[in-house]
Amino acid sequence: MKTKLLKLFTVAGLLTVQSNVSLNAQTISTVETLTLSPNSYWNGSSKPFGTTFSNGNAIFQNKYDTAYSGIWSAGWAYSNKKDSTTAGYSNMYSARTAVGYKGSANYLVGQQNAKIILNPTAAGKVVSGFYVTNSTYAAISMKNGDAYGKKFGGTSTNDKDWFKLTVYKWLAGVKTNDSVDFYLADYRFTNNAQDYIVTTWQWVDLTSLGNVDSLLFKLSSSDVGKYGMNTPAFFCMDNFTTAAGTVSVPEINSDNSFYSIYPNPATDIVNIDISKLIDKNVFLNITDITGKVIYSQKSTTSNLISIDLNAFSSGIYFVTITGDNTFINKKLIIK
Repeated sequence: MKTKLLKLFTVAGLLTVQSNVSLNAQTISTVETLTLSPNSYWNGSSKPFGTTFSNGNAIFQNKYDTAYSGIWSAGWAYSNKKDSTTAGYSNMYSARTAVGYKGSANYLVGQQNAKIILNPTAAGKVVSGFYVTNSTYAAISMKNGDAYGKKFGGTSTNDKDWFKLTVYKWLAGVKTNDSVDFYLADYRFTNNAQDYIVTTWQWVDLTSLGNVDSLLFKLSSSDVGKYGMNTPAFFCMDNFTTAAGTVSVPEINSDNSFYSIYPNPATDIVNIDISKLIDKNVFLNITDITGKVIYSQKSTTSNLISIDLNAFSSGIYFVTITGDNTFINKKLIIK
């Protein structure tokens, strides 16, 4: 089983390159061409009992049930609502960012077990990834608690709460165990100042899944009750991106043993040893837990990169290296 864990990681404009795949040729589902009135949403009510809508190379499944006065019961909706402050179920179609990625109008809203099917142009090829953030409904529920969901972290205890999106690969009609995890909220840190709920658009890289023909999106949470998960099972997506090629062996070198970081935890200086990497023409990024890139460097000859940390605040960071056959990342703790 191949599982890749992503925690607030962004490539921030760098190319994530795979062997025998050119990710320059990409198709992006921006959903900007889907017509909406200002501050509104589409949830399938005009086509009840199951339909789809398409954008880019993606086919998004949707189901609207006319029972109980009508309810969006499965799959995807799309929205341009800007309400980032109203709590509760009535605001389930808004993103916590209030706008789409880079201020665009439209974005997607997904719920538990939403599925994306790739059209014939992209089926059996690589999905580069997508941008994700919390829905306003889920984010405020986790921040403050509500009638169903608890306040993350607790009120008088240090509860190790989390809210996770897992993306599963389907190929040739079969769901595999290959998956990518992304934490939409994480309160498991010893230092409570590092706990977070995602409130910005964050990139989720899916290239480690290799060739796919559809994707399944599942949500899970530490907050579970008698009837299942209490955290609102909604998330928002933008710029779903497919690549033009297929992956052949070898795929992506994601083995962190090919480079080392020391000392870790670090205080004044951190050393990154890439002498074991086959690739020498690599990009190095350091991001903080909000996804902001705070250091970037291109290395073409050096086997050892030393970075002065005096300008860095204490906390958790992520060191990422990308190259022709390399895509690896590691956590760095700065005291």
